[in-house]
This record gives sequence, C-alpha cells and structure tokens, in this order.
Amino acid sequence: MSYKKNEDLDSGPGGAVMDKMTVFQDCISGFNASPIQPRRCRVLLTKLTYLLSTGDTFARAESTQLFFSITKLFQHKDIALRQMVYLVIKELAASADDVIMVTSSIMKDTAVGSDVVYRPNAIRTLARIIDSSTIQAIERLIKTAIVDKHPIVSSAALISSYHLLPVSKDVVRRWTNETQETVLAQKMFPAISYGGSGSLSSSGPALTYMTQYHALGLLYQLRSHDRMALIKMIQQLANAGNSLRSPAAVIMLIRFVARVIDEDRNMRKPLYTLLEGWLKHKSDMVNFEAAKTILEMRDASDTEISPAINVLQLFLSSPRFVSRFSAIRILNRFAMTRPQNVNACNIDIEALINDQNRSIATYAITTLLKTGNEASVDRLMKQITGFMNDISDEFKIIVVDAIRSLCLKFPSKQSSMLSFLSGALRDEGGYEFKRAVIEAMFDLIKFVPESKEDALSYLCEFIEDCEFTKLAVRILHLLGTEGPSTAYPTKYIRYIYNRVVLENAIVRAAAVTALSKFALIDDANVQDSVKVLLTRCLDDPSDEVRDRAAMALRLMGDKIMAKEYLAPEMVPSLGSLEQQLIMYVTSGLDGAVTSFDFSNVPMISKDQVAADQLRAKTMSTMPIMVGSSMDGVSGSHSGPSSGVSAAKSVDASEDLTTKYSAVIATIPEFKPFGPLIRSTRTVPLTESETEYVITAVKHLFKEHLVLQFDVQNTLPDTVLEDVSVISTPSGDEEDPNAMYNEEFIISIPRLAQESIGTIYVAFVRPHGEENAYTGTIFSNVLRFTSKEIDPTTNEPEEEGYEDEYQVEDLELAIGDFLVPTYVGSFTHMWDQLSNEYSETYALGGISSLQEACSTVQQTLSMQPLEGSELPLESATHVMKLFARTLSGEKVAALVRMAYSAKTGVTLKISARAEDERVSQLVAGGIA
Repeated sequence: MSYKKNEDLDSGPGGAVMDKMTVFQDCISGFNASPIQPRRCRVLLTKLTYLLSTGDTFARAESTQLFFSITKLFQHKDIALRQMVYLVIKELAASADDVIMVTSSIMKDTAVGSDVVYRPNAIRTLARIIDSSTIQAIERLIKTAIVDKHPIVSSAALISSYHLLPVSKDVVRRWTNETQETVLAQKMFPAISYGGSGSLSSSGPALTYMTQYHALGLLYQLRSHDRMALIKMIQQLANAGNSLRSPAAVIMLIRFVARVIDEDRNMRKPLYTLLEGWLKHKSDMVNFEAAKTILEMRDASDTEISPAINVLQLFLSSPRFVSRFSAIRILNRFAMTRPQNVNACNIDIEALINDQNRSIATYAITTLLKTGNEASVDRLMKQITGFMNDISDEFKIIVVDAIRSLCLKFPSKQSSMLSFLSGALRDEGGYEFKRAVIEAMFDLIKFVPESKEDALSYLCEFIEDCEFTKLAVRILHLLGTEGPSTAYPTKYIRYIYNRVVLENAIVRAAAVTALSKFALIDDANVQDSVKVLLTRCLDDPSDEVRDRAAMALRLMGDKIMAKEYLAPEMVPSLGSLEQQLIMYVTSGLDGAVTSFDFSNVPMISKDQVAADQLRAKTMSTMPIMVGSSMDGVSGSHSGPSSGVSAAKSVDASEDLTTKYSAVIATIPEFKPFGPLIRSTRTVPLTESETEYVITAVKHLFKEHLVLQFDVQNTLPDTVLEDVSVISTPSGDEEDPNAMYNEEFIISIPRLAQESIGTIYVAFVRPHGEENAYTGTIFSNVLRFTSKEIDPTTNEPEEEGYEDEYQVEDLELAIGDFLVPTYVGSFTHMWDQLSNEYSETYALGGISSLQEACSTVQQTLSMQPLEGSELPLESATHVMKLFARTLSGEKVAALVRMAYSAKTGVTLKISARAEDERVSQLVAGGIA
C-alpha cells in the first residue's frame, strides 16, 4: 500500500499519538520476546501497518531488522497473528534486504492441505518476495493454486500472477491452460468448517464467482499481443452459455469486444450480435455496460443504437436509485453527440426532473436541455433555478455546460440564459464552478454578438467582489479586448481602474494592460482619460505595474507601434514556443553559449489561435466515453465516440504544424525553405502487420514540398542500410511549370532491427499563380540494402543485397493547401466572398450523416463552424466550413446533405473564395 500522508492525522488507532521510532523499538522488543504474546504482537503490527499506509517510511537497515524480527512470529499458530504477519511482510518486502530467505517459511503455508486462511495470504506474500531467478521454484505451486477448488486460494494465485508478469512474463505464460480452465470453472466455497476456529457458516460466503473475473483478466494479459487469439477467446467464452457467471467477468469481456470492434471493422457485425444479446442479461450492470458500448461504437447507425436506447429507457423508471442514475448518465453523455436519438426518451426523462435524488434530477434536466426544442427552454430554466442551491458544484458545472451548449443552439434565448448565468455568479461556489460560468459567458460574447453588452456588464459586476485572482485576470483581459469595440467603451474604464486601486499586484498589472488597450480608440477625450489614469499607476508599489504603465504611456505616442504591441495581428505559437524553450534550457552548456533565437518560433494569426481554442474546447466538452488502455485488469477499450472522432478529424488533439516545425527547424537542409506553413495528418502507406511499416506526412513551405516517410523495420534479424524512398510525382510532362521537381533526399544510413527511422524527400513546387494549388499523386518505392544478423556475433553480415519494396501511392489534394481557420460569424464571411462554385455528389458507401460529416471534414481539411460537425437530425444536415489557403486567402464552403437508407448520402457542396480556382477545387475536392 502507498497512500499520501495526511498531515492532519497525528494519531493512530484508538486516538493515541504515534511516533515512528517508538513503534519501531516496541516492535523489535515485542517480536523478539519469549514467549510470543499474540495479542500484543497484533497491536504492534497494526500500528506498523498504520504508519506504512499513511506515508511513513523506514530506512533500509531498519526495514530489514523489522522484517526478520517479524518472521520469528511464524513460530506461533495464532490465525489472526499469522494474517497480520503476512500483511506487514508484503509491505516491507520492497524496502528490506535478503527477503528471499523467508521463502521456505512462507511456502509451508502454501502447501495443499494447509489451513485455507493461511494459503491465500501466503501465496500473495510469496509473489512479492520472489524474483526472476527463483520464480521457477514456485511455478508448480502457483499452477496448482490456480486450479484449486477453493475460490479464495484460486483468486490469490491469479492476482499474484499479475504481480509476477513484470518479473518473468515467459514463465507466467506457461500457466495459460490453468487460467483458461479457471475462467469457466464455477467454484463454490466448501460447505465445511474452515479457518481453524470453527465454521463461518454452513455454506460459506455468498457466491460471486470472482475467480472468473480474475482469471479472465489474466488470460487477456497473456493473449493481448495476439489479436486472433483474443478474438478466438471472446468467441469461445460468448458461446459457452451460462458458464461465465460473474457479472464483472462479463463486463470485462464486453470491453474486450469493444476493443476488437474498434480495431477491426470486419468483426463488427458478428460481435455486435453478442452485445445485443448482453442487453438481455439478468445482471443490470451487464446491461448498462453493453448499452454504453453500443452507443460508443464509432459511426453507429440508428438501427444499431435503437436496442440500447430502449433498454436504457426501461431503466429510467426503475425503483432503484442506482439504476435510474446509471441510465440517465449514459443517455446524458450520448445526447452530447446525437441528441436526436435520445428524443424518444424525453417523456420518461421529464418524469425524473422531480426525482428526490438531486443528481438524477440534474442529469435529467441537462439531458432535456440537449434534446429539447426552443419552446421548452424557458420552462426548463425555471426548474433549474429552483434547485441549483441543493446540488454540489460538480453537478452545477454539468448544468452550466449544458446551458452553454444551449446558448449556441438557440441564440434567441440568450437573454434568459444570460440572466441565469449572472445569478449563478452571485451564488456561492468554488473556483471550478465560477470558471465554468465565466467560460459560458465568454462563449456567448464570442458566438452571440447580441449578448456582448449585457454579458460584459455582468462580468464587470462580478470582478468587484471576485475572490479568485485567475478569474479576475481573465475577465480584465476580455474587457481590454472587447471593451474598445463596444458602443460605449468608457463605461468599462471605471471598472478596470477600480481593480488598479483595490486589488493585488497580479490583478493590478492585468488591469493596466487592459486599460492601455482603450488608448487605441480614435477619440482624443478617451485617450486623455486613459493617459491620466496610467500616469497615476506610475506610483504603484509593484515593479510590474509601474513597468506596464510606463510602456503603455510610451506607446501612446506612436499609434503604429502601439497597435503592434497592444493588438498584434500575429502572435507566437505558444505550443512551439514552449517546446523550443524546453529544448533550449535542456541543451546543456552548448545552448548556454548562445541566446534564445525567438525568430525560429512560428507566428500564427489570431484566427488560428481561436480555432485552436475552439478545438480544445470541443474536445473538453465532448463526452470522454472511454479513456484507459486495456493493459489494466479492468481496462476499457480506447475507441473514440463518433463525436470525438469528428472533432479529431482536423488535427484534433494538437497543432501538427507546431509539432513538426520544431523538428524541421533542427535540419539544416530545410533552412533555405523558410518557415513551415502546413503539416498534414499521418497517412499510412502499408498495413500495420507488414514487415516494413511506412507512414507519410506532407510538409508545405512557400515554394517547397517535403514528404516525410517514417519507416519501421519490424524484422528481428535484419538490418537495413542506405534506406530511401523514391517518390515519383504524376503530372503533365509537356508543362514543366506544373511539375513537382525533386531537389534532394535525406535517407537513413542504417535502420536497426525493430526500430524506426525517418526519410525526407524535398520537391520544388510548381511555379506560377495558376499552379499554386496543383495536386498530384506520388508513387513510392522503398529502396534499401538488406543485411541479416549473424546469430553467433549478433552483428550484421558484411555483404547484403539490394531490394525494393512497393508501397501505396500518396495523394496531394486541395485539402493539403488549406489551413483550418476559425471565424466568429460564418454568415458574415459567406456574404463577403464571391466566386461561388457548386458540385453534387452521391456517396453510396456512407451509412450515416455523421460519417459523411467526418469524411468531408477530413478530405477538405476545413474548420467546421457553429457546431455543424455534429448533425442534429438523421435525414438532413447543413455543414459550415471555413479555411485559408497557404497564401492567406479565405475560402468558405456550405455542404447540404441528405441521407436515405436506399441511396446513402447525397450532398451538395457550394464553395466561395477570393480566388475562383480555389472555389472550384474545393467544390470538386470530394471526387
């Protein structure tokens, strides 16, 4: 056990103050006393366990002395004492020396026929003190214990096997047959006396079949490296009838199924049948897990999710609190991405609004906010206001997030929602709750311009009594950004200057910066007022405040410089800046000789910053259906939901250009190319199971194109030398200006076995404005010299042979020339642009509008706006997209789509751009 020490907890069991050294000395004397006093020793072991569990540690010499003193207690046969001995030995084994010497004493209690209470404790302790050199000595013992008829012994052996996997995985793999046998074994507690002091009951504890859960988890660990073996295991267990009696084991099996479905779409149909069958399982927890897994499947159709929705709808009227809570929570998370599918449950959900459990009522209302229509908003808002004070901050944040989504969905209701949010700011609550409310107001200001004046007024009132410095600084920054563009900017100056007078140094500094931005207003009276206020700040006791005020006053004399510093058009990429600073400070003495070169940090537009913030916000508000890997005992599959995958489709989790620019900057051959403008997603060119796994990334510069090929050599006994990729672009040879001309190749001199290397192929882009967006298809051949490893010397042979490996073609399309860009109002931007061009397509292989949205967004590489990446209806949808070309020209696209079960998805793309060629290429980019 390893828990964080609680500093407030200064007393041990019984309230007595405990000193580590006193307990240590008492233990040494007590354990070495003769005769052994079981009761006293149990008290001492309890104190020792308490100290270890609360974070106290002993020096290695002290731990060793304690460990061997405790082993003397094996002489006494008291059951309770023996159990405490094993508990403490397990904790001390990691910090004591020569623990292997106690193995023989422990193994006596692991023998078949020993007291059943002793055996599980002894097996667990044995697994903690054994090492890789002695594990084979206990192999037979563990295998026998795994198949033991008693479930306590079997579970102890299975759990111990988990701990032994890092010690010697090859040995543990030899126990697969015994583990397989235990998975289907229905072990029961013997109806006889056990424990050495009389029977606990005539039939033993309740049957949970927990050994099946432990055995299934271990079996997965042993087979996780082989996908076919995993699929075979799932099919065998699913067809075993009622042999799998443990609900926890069935849930784990469902998670295995979910992972296979996510990784192999060909297995989706047969495994979906299993999930649908588990919806009718007699255990509620299995029903919930199966329903949740179905709803989380990527691009699940309405037909597939319908049975899961029906099962959850039945649980909404369950008499059990936990069942109602689980059902409404799953539906709430699913409604974030596909609210139209949850509409069928609205009547049952409305019945939960007045549920006596406030957590259930909160989820019910927030679900209705996502699935309801505009007419029901006011009624729901009144009901929410009635019980906001009765719920915890955690659920208040859920309500606020739902209202934030509703604000963007129904802008006409912004007045009532803004009133609710302002009331929430006045209520009691912690930092996270207040931050959620402020984020919602920020979104209203950004996406619903009509609410800007009222929202800024409410925020000004809030900072008058704001107890959180971080929130006050963020609000002041917003006032400085948005205030100068309002109809009456001077009314915000008073609120900002009040912070200079009344707040701490951090807030005062932020207020000075916000105040200085009002000097950019083209009004002499306002500028004079700001100058007077900034002059007063020169007497502030804080250096930071004085410096900011002095700089602002200096800039007021030069309008061009003031605008460049106070409201710049381009800002540094913070991700790239952070990465380069880390590289600089960790570069050692070589880096300390030269100063940090800020010119290498890429500059990005405010639109691009807003797009990154929107992308991060979309990911944070998406339901995190499953996140942990399958490496744990109770791990869950890692497949993203359809909503999350849609948000991820345009470089979702990170700015790829920022990521790659830091790497490209370190390669001297690319210095003449200038700054990196765009990097695309990784494109696989081979199957993941092939001997050479190759992926590609396209990097676009102003006049150059660089293809990055990441090559993985999966062969354990072969080394590759002089590894390069020959990329041949297609094109019209009669027009040399339209061709991509190869400039150089950066090859891999030596690629060791089971390692990854990177090849770069640089091209000069076609010349002339008419060829600026010319696409092409590159045919690729991997060329290398193969040398086998000599097993005697473990070195590659001197002579090898040249070989080639054909990989898939790589296409350069219009989407690679576009940078996803955020804009506040799509309608305003659409009206500004001309040069409209339209195309109509029939996508027969697409099974849903969600899949069509993901395909269009991924193909065109444009930023979806106003939440249009998530279709709200299953039949029709309109998607709004915006981007900029590599040269900064604007392009917008309006995609109207309709879905029919017979014909698939039909869509019409209308594109407008500053350049007519761009609009034609975007409209024709799906072909």
